[in-house]
Amino acid sequence: MRGAMKTRRLSEIAKTIRSKNAGVDLITFDVIFVDRATYEGVKRARVLTRESVARLYGIPPERIADFVEFDPANAIKFTIYRLQPSGSPGDPDIFGSQQYAPLLDIEVPLDR
Repeated sequence: MRGAMKTRRLSEIAKTIRSKNAGVDLITFDVIFVDRATYEGVKRARVLTRESVARLYGIPPERIADFVEFDPANAIKFTIYRLQPSGSPGDPDIFGSQQYAPLLDIEVPLDR
């Protein structure tokens, strides 16, 4: 009988996890890894997909404008449509820089 698979939080294995404005109607997210092996392991684990991001943020998949696994930079990038333009009345995060927090605690199964 095999033991439970070990996991690590995304914040422990990613070099950078950030969000920022991508124009007035978009917020873009970057999850960047220091090496190819870690990046490939996260891709294989399928913990960051268009569907998982929609679930994590409680949004319909249609709000995700782009989702890219960008091999040259060992990065997973996605962009979501804002519900209201940046800086409009009631906007809780004008710069979009505080939206990455839900990504930090994603558990990633380790296969190595």
